[in-house]
Amino acid sequence: MPQTTAAAAAGTKAPSIHRPRIHRAWFVAAVTFVTIIGAAAFRSLPGLLIDPLHQDFGWSRGTVGAAVSVNLALYGLTAPFAAALMDRFGIRRVVAVALTVIAIGSGLTVWMTAAWQLLLCWGLLVGLGSGSMALAFAATVTNRWFTTRRGLVTGILTAASASGQLIFLPLLSWIVERHDWRPAAVTVALAALAVVPFVWLLLRDHPADVGQKPYGSEEFVPKPEPVPGAARRAVTVLFSAVRTGPFWLLAGTFAICGASTNGLIQTHFVPAAHDHDMPITAAASLLAVIGVFDVVGTVASGWFTDRFEPRRLLAVYYALRGVSLLFLPMLLASSVHPPMIFFIVFYGLDWVATVPPTLALCREQYGDDSAIVFGWVLASHQVGAALVAFLGGVVRDVFGSYDMVWYAAGALCAAAALMALVIRRRPVPATMTPVVPA
Repeated sequence: MPQTTAAAAAGTKAPSIHRPRIHRAWFVAAVTFVTIIGAAAFRSLPGLLIDPLHQDFGWSRGTVGAAVSVNLALYGLTAPFAAALMDRFGIRRVVAVALTVIAIGSGLTVWMTAAWQLLLCWGLLVGLGSGSMALAFAATVTNRWFTTRRGLVTGILTAASASGQLIFLPLLSWIVERHDWRPAAVTVALAALAVVPFVWLLLRDHPADVGQKPYGSEEFVPKPEPVPGAARRAVTVLFSAVRTGPFWLLAGTFAICGASTNGLIQTHFVPAAHDHDMPITAAASLLAVIGVFDVVGTVASGWFTDRFEPRRLLAVYYALRGVSLLFLPMLLASSVHPPMIFFIVFYGLDWVATVPPTLALCREQYGDDSAIVFGWVLASHQVGAALVAFLGGVVRDVFGSYDMVWYAAGALCAAAALMALVIRRRPVPATMTPVVPA
C-alpha cells in the first residue's frame, strides 16, 4: 500500500514533501548569459582581421582601425536608445532583431572589395546590432528581475562577454590562419543567428509575465505599461544627467576603461604581439586566457560591489590596470614567457571588473533611470575605445611601434583612479530599491 494511502487509513496526515524551486529570474539570467556569449563572437574578430585585411587589400592599419572605431562608437551610442526601446517594445524583440542585424553585417563582409564596405558592414550594421546587445541589456534584465544579488548578477552577465571571447578567439584565430578571414566572418554570423531561437522562446521581459515577484522582493511588481517615445526619453534622461557632476566623472572613468580594454588590448594586442614575431594563434590564445580570468574577476567584482564602497573599488581597479600597462612594452616577445602570463592573468582579472561598481553608482545616483544613464555612460566607454582603436593604428603606422600607446593608456588609468575617488555619495532615493547585501 502506498505511504499516503496507509497514512490516510490510519487517520494521520502524510508529511508534505517540499522541493526547492529555482526562481525564474535565474533562468532569465542564464538565457541572457548565453545570448551575450553568442553575440560575443563578433567582439573576438576585429583584432584578428587587421593584418589579414592589410595583406589582402593593402588597407592601412589606420583604415581598418577606423572601421573598428565606428563599430565601437556605435556599440556605445546605440546602448541608451536600446534600453529605452526595451522599455517600449520588450527585451525579447529588441535582442532578437539586434542579433539578426549582427549576422547580416558580419555575413556581408565576405563580398566586400572596398574600405567603405568594411565601414558599412562591420562599422555600421554590426555596430548598431551590438549596441542593442550592450551592457544596457544586462542592466535592464538585472533591474527588472532582481532586487537582491544585483551586483553578483551584473558581474556574471558582464563576464558572459569574456566567456564568448574565450570560446571564439582560439577557434577564429585558427580559422583565420588556416582558411582565411572570410570563413571566420561567416562563423560569427552563424553564431549570432544560432542564439535567436533561444531568445525568442525562453527570454521573458518582466517577472509579471510569468506571475512571479522579482528575485528578493517581498511584493509582486506589476509590469509597467510600454513607454512611448523611446528616443525622446533617452535624450531627456541624458539632458538631466549631464547637469550632475557624477555623470561626467562616471563617463570619464568609463571612457578610459574602454580605451584601455576594447580599444587597446582587444584591438591591438594581437598585431602588437605579431610585431614581435609572436604567432597570431599564440597571441589570440593569450587574449582567450584574459577571457578566462575576466570571468573570475568580474564575478568577484560583483560580489565585492554588494559589500564594499564602489568608488574605492573603481580606484583600485584603475590604478592596478595602469601599472600593468606600463610594464607591457617590456614583456612583448616572440614567445610566451612567465612574466607575460602573469600580465595576462593580472589584466584579465581587471578587464571589466569596473562594470559592477559603475552600474551600482549609476543606480545610487539616478534610481529608476539608471539603466538608460548607464547606457550613456557605456557610450562614453565605447567612444574612448573607438578613439584608441583608431589612434593606436595611426601611431603604429607612423612610428612603427605601439609603445607610446601603452604608456599613454597607463597614465589615463591613473587619472581614472583619481576621478573615481571624487565621486560624491548620494542617499538612496525613496523610489529606488536598494541593493541589499547577501
